[in-house]
Amino acid sequence: MPTIALATLGCKLNFAETSALGKQFVDRGYTPVDFGLPADVTVINTCSVTARADRECRQLIRRTLRARPESVVVVTGCYAQLKPEEVASIDGVDFVMGTREKAAIAAAIGVPEKQSSPQVRVSDIGTADDFGPAWSSEAGGRTRAFLKVQDGCDYSCSFCTIPLARGASRSQGISETVRQAGGLVADGYREIVLTGVNVGDYGRKAGTDLAALLRALVRVGGLQRLRISSIEPNLLTDEIIGIVASHGVMCRHFHVPLQSGSDEILRGMRRRYSAGRFAERIRAVAERIPDCGIGVDVIVGFPGESDGDFLATCALVADLPLSYLHVFTYSERPDTLAARAASAVDPGVRAERSRILRGIGLRKKQEFYSRMVGKTAPVLLEADEEDGCRCGFTGNYVRVAVPAGDAPGNSLVEVALTGLRDGRCTGRVREGERA
Repeated sequence: MPTIALATLGCKLNFAETSALGKQFVDRGYTPVDFGLPADVTVINTCSVTARADRECRQLIRRTLRARPESVVVVTGCYAQLKPEEVASIDGVDFVMGTREKAAIAAAIGVPEKQSSPQVRVSDIGTADDFGPAWSSEAGGRTRAFLKVQDGCDYSCSFCTIPLARGASRSQGISETVRQAGGLVADGYREIVLTGVNVGDYGRKAGTDLAALLRALVRVGGLQRLRISSIEPNLLTDEIIGIVASHGVMCRHFHVPLQSGSDEILRGMRRRYSAGRFAERIRAVAERIPDCGIGVDVIVGFPGESDGDFLATCALVADLPLSYLHVFTYSERPDTLAARAASAVDPGVRAERSRILRGIGLRKKQEFYSRMVGKTAPVLLEADEEDGCRCGFTGNYVRVAVPAGDAPGNSLVEVALTGLRDGRCTGRVREGERA
């Protein structure tokens, strides 16, 4: 039987779609093998969120071609959609498949054979209205599943190419999502993470919304945890906060993109909220849900960002009840408004600001984890062991390590959090909760 190897770069949505790609090939009689091993077909699902992501994609493609020149190499994903000619120019690539073509790659390549010249199949994403179902799990067992419920984006942030790569916002229906969630529970998954490009925009064009989806999913029999991967601050409604606060299945954790604490920079980014509105939403969460884990994305070095703008960002994140930061250094992306701005920030300044903000993020995480020590919390343990420990996350996204012998992987157990070590909480499974 032919063999298939898969590699993914980028976000959890990409990983979910790669998993769906693998199922395509398995259904056609392929045997999956680990990426890097000899394979008849190798599929690389790419990312293009930053210039660094583009570079990593090119490097991985070239490494693959050097190591496995006999394999039929298929490149798909956001980088392939945005830069098909650039991908096709890499000697040895056989197929370049766009975002819309991703859903039928196995059928499209037919009998796998090396091509004399790259076959480029990239259609206009601007008219995309289809929705390819997808879900994936993290390595090491059936603990946590990432379920794609939304794709594309109707926002026009000045720094972002995602709408160009993935098209307009579109969602999977509630009944189909509930059906898939039930199947994942039946397969042994304990937690489902809802993923997409703009999850908070779920269902808008169909006359529904994310709150309605959450109310349906919390009733799925046997589901122990439901988590929202990320949600825009302008879409984080009181109703959603209330659902998370009142349903035990919901993980008390939000990841909310901030990007900047300066209103002037937010306007330049074409974001849909002010710094004050962002702060109000975060405080609304913290007031309604004590000890809620709240993470934010921040971009430093956006064109025109002054020292004052940066200090406003630092002051805002330092003041808010956040548990961690994801800090990104601004990267010029072709075909975006921001890339044409004349007021670029020096790369050295960008790097220094990133270093400072990451330091603030580490302190916020340390403070949040320290507050959890002495408490007891349910932890979903993963299958893998490391240095005699088994790790997992609390519902509010605190990483916890317990002695591996305390409980098996893929188990939800009550853990007494006893200390901090190596960026994690340490703990012991409570008596009566051991396997």
